Amino acid sequence: MAKPQEVNDAEFDTEVIDSDLPVLVDFWAEWCGPCKMIAPVVEELAVEYDGKVKFAKLNVDNNPQTSAKYGVRSIPTLLIFRGGAPVGQIVGAVPKSVLQSRLEEALIV
Repeated sequence: MAKPQEVNDAEFDTEVIDSDLPVLVDFWAEWCGPCKMIAPVVEELAVEYDGKVKFAKLNVDNNPQTSAKYGVRSIPTLLIFRGGAPVGQIVGAVPKSVLQSRLEEALIV
């Protein structure tokens, strides 16, 4: 079963930037209530988009370098990468339908 992969600063480029598939990265923290609310939705989407989109989670407390590089100031922030560059951003705990439409947009860009 597809599941979001934990990534860190050291492996971010290899796992996200160099990925052949589009990647949705969930920037989160353990103490973040809205992050916990959106996590099951991200996990559902990882199953639904298995083989089309890669899903990753990055803990901002443990990986400040990548968070700063992409200007993540509030969490949850979800960035969609395609071809090594961010092509979409969602901030906050949003409904599943919003995430799905943003993913679909990223897939046809």
